[in-house]
Amino acid sequence: MAQGAGNKDIADKLVISGKTVSNYITNIFSKLQVADRAQAVLRARDAGLGNKRN
Repeated sequence: MAQGAGNKDIADKLVISGKTVSNYITNIFSKLQVADRAQAVLRARDAGLGNKRN
């Protein structure tokens, strides 16, 4: 998600269903208290996760 992958790409890479990815992302949003992918990615990067770009 931090690399811009969509649900289908994530599902294919993890060999799980798109619905499972959607459920996981919904749970991530809830736990991070964010409304969308952009906010979730920013929160993760601020916490030191993912690839930071200079």
